[in-house]
Amino acid sequence: MKNFKQTFRGSMVAVLVLTAASGCIRDEQSPGYEYTPDMYRSPAIEAYVDYGEVRDTIRYDKMHRTSARKPVEGTIAYSDNAMNDMPYLIPNTFEGYEKAGKTIRSPFESNEELVKEGKEIYSNFCIQCHGKEGQGNGPVVEKGGHPAPQPFNQGLKDLPEGKMFHTLTYGKGAMGSHASQLTKEERWTVVAYVMTLQHYGEDDGEGEAEESKDTE
Repeated sequence: MKNFKQTFRGSMVAVLVLTAASGCIRDEQSPGYEYTPDMYRSPAIEAYVDYGEVRDTIRYDKMHRTSARKPVEGTIAYSDNAMNDMPYLIPNTFEGYEKAGKTIRSPFESNEELVKEGKEIYSNFCIQCHGKEGQGNGPVVEKGGHPAPQPFNQGLKDLPEGKMFHTLTYGKGAMGSHASQLTKEERWTVVAYVMTLQHYGEDDGEGEAEESKDTE
């Protein structure tokens, strides 16, 4: 009977030791064994992983579910330039075009540096159709035979800056949208330069008039 009790006691100790050992998980990042590590260290879920794996155990109830969620509708991405991230809410309609001309204005004050930057953008994206001086005689028109846009200092002379921005955003007529090529800031910058082209030739004309008056 005594031997049986000792054997039973030894068996129970062995069971307890095995049970305790089975509750320990070996972590390659740990210097030793840890007992129920999830109690104090949360398992990390990798972003965009579609298998729901937690450490060495596959959670089948998480299969085919991504760990990264889509942002809620209307979420605005964060960047250093909030203006470029804000949505443009005026619709691409005739009414929207007219509204843009009456309600929106450039957030930038026109100056020599802004106009210079706008000219560079114009040379890269607009000169092909509108021409160097905005006369509608770019190579796409002269060599390609496409319809010429109106000169900025004639038919488009009184075009409001809001309508220019709206057109750059959505496109109009033969002109396509430039929203994917130019940020909102770049669109307003090129608008600043186009507004100088609306007065192209006026200074030269005044100079000639004064010179003619002096000659008389």
